[in-house]
Amino acid sequence: MSGASWALAAVGVVLAAAAGAQPDGDLERIQAAIEASRERVATYEREERGLLDAIEAIDSSAALLRVEAARAHSAADAARAALARAEQTTQVAEERLALLERAMATRAVALYRAGELGTLQLLFSAGGLDDFFARVQTLRRLLRHDSDLVARHREQARALETARARAALANATASAADRTLTRRTGELADERSRKRLLARKLGRSRALARGALTELEIAGRALEATVAAWRESEAPAPTGPVPDAPPFPEQRGRLPDPVRGELQRRFGRVFDQDSRTATFRNGVVWQAPVGTPVTAVAAGRVRYAGRFLGYGNVVIIDNGSDHFTVSAHLDRIDVGLGDPVAPGTAIGAVGETGSLEGPQLYFEVRRGGEALDPAEWLAALGTAARNR
Repeated sequence: MSGASWALAAVGVVLAAAAGAQPDGDLERIQAAIEASRERVATYEREERGLLDAIEAIDSSAALLRVEAARAHSAADAARAALARAEQTTQVAEERLALLERAMATRAVALYRAGELGTLQLLFSAGGLDDFFARVQTLRRLLRHDSDLVARHREQARALETARARAALANATASAADRTLTRRTGELADERSRKRLLARKLGRSRALARGALTELEIAGRALEATVAAWRESEAPAPTGPVPDAPPFPEQRGRLPDPVRGELQRRFGRVFDQDSRTATFRNGVVWQAPVGTPVTAVAAGRVRYAGRFLGYGNVVIIDNGSDHFTVSAHLDRIDVGLGDPVAPGTAIGAVGETGSLEGPQLYFEVRRGGEALDPAEWLAALGTAARNR
């Protein structure tokens, strides 16, 4: 393999890595997730049950697609940066080659003017032996110079060839990454569209709405049971000391809100006019843009950080004294199981996982398995409730 070919092969490996080329397993996993979400939605529409499973499947495929879209975006940026560097290298190589070619042209003109016997005339017109040998040395230097010009020209021509190939490969890589980004972004938009379609169908059908409320009540009881069970379980292995703070019950009415947003739904009994069904909401809901920071309202330790059916991405914090705070529908989770948190610690960001109502934060305060009204604990929310 020639030097230029070897260089091109190495460049190909580097650019393929920079482009984030996906293994077949990743592509199969994405396709399987999309197919699974479509099957779940079809099952729900056919049997009018399994709404939460359908939402969970859509959220799972959307999460994969978001990761792949971000990867493709990074790959496209890296490839474009590589293309810019390759084009700059190509320009430098072209300029150097042009300088060499001008120098070779100057030497060729000089040789042409000297004629075929020019070298002999130069030697035999010497004034003596010393002058003769001096002229021989001069000719040797000229020959070495000419030979060096030819060698440098060949080397620079190979460098230019490699640089142009590198630029072409980087351009192709950037184009491929852009196509992947477009494809993944489109697939992600399709998943979100199917979720909105589910919400519209739910709003038009009393039967579907009643079924959804039943599923949400079951999910709520599962969450209650999970939190209640921790009262008798061992705490997760600590990863650091919990910040000093007054006991949680003493902070009642003085806690900060977990998010900056518009209060959308309050705690308590809810009567749905469309489905003519009464339910009980165990927490409050704020509406806020995706990505809005969500913070801990009090010191504690993370007891749960992951997905929970009906709630999407959830963080549950053990605040001590048998009290827990729950933040749900998160777009991402920024803490791990067992992590200590202080008031104001970022635990995640607003999202719409597990929700058909758009980006929101669902928040609960619990004593064991019992849901408490957050308005009695959060200062701003309590003030707003009293001023109603």
